[in-house]
Amino acid sequence: MKKSIRKAISAVLATVLCCTGTGLLPAIAEDTATVKALPLGTYEVETLDGAELWTSIYETQLPDYSGEGFAYLSANPITFHVEVEEEGMYEIKVRACQILSEEGRMQTISINGTDYTYNMPYIDAWKDISFGVFRLKKGVNEVSLKPVYGYAAYDTITVEKAVLPEVIGTDETCDKKATPEAKSLLKYLKSVYGKNILSGQQEIYGGGHGKTTTIRYDAATDTCVDSDGNTYKFDEESKDTADDGSTFVWTCYGEDGQAYSYDTQSRGYIYNDYNEEFKYLYELTGKYPAIRGFDFNCHNPGFAWEDGVTDRMIDWTVNKNGICTASWHVTVPKVMDNFTLGETASWEDFTYGINTDFVTANCMIEGTKEYEFFQEAMRLLAVELKKLQDANVPVLFRPLHEAEGNPGKNGDGSGAWFWWSKEGYQVYNDLWKLLYTTLTEEYGLHNIIWEQNLYAWSDESALWYTGDEYVDIVGFDKYNTEYNRHDGKQSGEPNEDAESKIFWSLLGYVDNKKMVSMPENDSIPSVENMLIEEAKWLYFCTWYDSQGSEFISGEKYQNKETLKNTYQSEYCITLDELPADLFKSGDTTPEPTTEPTSEPDISGTDDTTAPTGNPDNTILWGDADLNGEVAIGDVVFVTRTVLGKDNTMTEQGEKNCDIDEDNKLTPADALNVMRLVVNLISQKDCPIKQQ
Repeated sequence: MKKSIRKAISAVLATVLCCTGTGLLPAIAEDTATVKALPLGTYEVETLDGAELWTSIYETQLPDYSGEGFAYLSANPITFHVEVEEEGMYEIKVRACQILSEEGRMQTISINGTDYTYNMPYIDAWKDISFGVFRLKKGVNEVSLKPVYGYAAYDTITVEKAVLPEVIGTDETCDKKATPEAKSLLKYLKSVYGKNILSGQQEIYGGGHGKTTTIRYDAATDTCVDSDGNTYKFDEESKDTADDGSTFVWTCYGEDGQAYSYDTQSRGYIYNDYNEEFKYLYELTGKYPAIRGFDFNCHNPGFAWEDGVTDRMIDWTVNKNGICTASWHVTVPKVMDNFTLGETASWEDFTYGINTDFVTANCMIEGTKEYEFFQEAMRLLAVELKKLQDANVPVLFRPLHEAEGNPGKNGDGSGAWFWWSKEGYQVYNDLWKLLYTTLTEEYGLHNIIWEQNLYAWSDESALWYTGDEYVDIVGFDKYNTEYNRHDGKQSGEPNEDAESKIFWSLLGYVDNKKMVSMPENDSIPSVENMLIEEAKWLYFCTWYDSQGSEFISGEKYQNKETLKNTYQSEYCITLDELPADLFKSGDTTPEPTTEPTSEPDISGTDDTTAPTGNPDNTILWGDADLNGEVAIGDVVFVTRTVLGKDNTMTEQGEKNCDIDEDNKLTPADALNVMRLVVNLISQKDCPIKQQ
């Protein structure tokens, strides 16, 4: 054996031994430790580990329990193990009571060490409740009711295979007068819903991503010119005079249409790079997102500026054939007595949060200052939407977003983040109806696909849904990188959780009549997680980068290889894959972008040579972590899996590493992965029958 090969093997073995704390690979023994596991079914909670038998909660009787009594979750966790034959989605139901808190009591269920929460409402008689649908691994799974907040009574708990419906949605717009472009877009979305996910990226709005330039106005030549001698166009009416008597122009333009604004401090020109995230994505993945997110925040009563958002939306659709989505961070005065409609104010005096005496309910009452304010806000918004309609641009419009915020009592808005939700679900729904009616009926705007942003804290979250006749799509904003993890990884790593439980909760709110999307997210869910968990989000739209929160480019939020693989996978639709007739098919249903397959490609690689005996190119031998390469990390992963120290390897990962093809991972497979890493064998040598 060559000395270089011996050194390579020694290095790999040293790393494996360090990471696994075991001996040589051929000596690996399978972990034979077992726990008592129950089959799928219904169990008396009072008989489970950690449970105590109760027949009443002190003086309060809870009759009609089954078995000898029930368990009261107070001090100790209640734990059991359940064994399932295949990895997939399972529903967990309980028969429970909760009489401690009328506003609801947060309950925590842990699945294989990962916590999920459910806000259990006040229940004074036994009631069947679904905790939701959860992903269980093949084999033994640990389930625990944890007393984080607790103080609920549990009679029985049931674990059963989830029966998930086929996602349906609708391609009929709630606005019966919707433009042909809006109808065409919704039909296309319906055609790919459940088969693919559309990629999306939010651009920064307002004055974000500011860049300086060397552009100066030269009065002698009456030109705007930079240090390289490039000249820029400007309008004569843009000329003005500074305090020192010098002439300048407020705005000049490059040949590509980029606007540059005069900076009174440097007397040069600056601009906002609204394409920063999109350039990053293209450089990394070779792709642009199918959907671009915008915001109408700059058009606001009291203060306003022109950031060119409407022009960029028109360019994205008309020139690039992309899909536009837009939120509306409309701000209100912090102190209404300090505001007079028509007078200019400072943006610092406004907020879209709840730190304001603005009475949301007054938006529906003529003669109030809030009514006048919101009417003007809708008028300014309508001006921009009309420009889009005139340019035949439809928009997925997501106003009054993130309804509810944190859970409150009976939808009272006490956990709201924004002013439009702070007075509860009824006022919120009235405001949504006012906005819908004003834009469609008064201003004649029919290029809108209406998207409502909801949460899924408890069954009461459904109260915030305004109704089928006012909404086309419902969405959930995913921000959970540092907490509420369900992906089995540690805090600080990108959280690629599919959030399947929330997906199916939202689907239930709308009785499967509307499509469900993820219009904001930090870490993008991995394609693998979405496929296994059947979380069939219509699209994702990653939020823009800002200092300390680099949502698309930061390692805290995205794994670059996962991001690249997602954008290059068959499952994910990008800008170049949108059909040419996206907005022109009228009432006919456009063809799906890609042919749906039962096992979409999630590798994201197009240049992998198919190994011998693998014509369908589904195997990269030794690739345990599905990152498209075989490296020392795969050796460690396989070894820990064989030892029973890691149970997170996917079914595809196990196939990739079962090199002797005996339908199980053994020490021999770990050894062969190591041989691949040090080039003792190659892909074309696999599979290898162990001698």
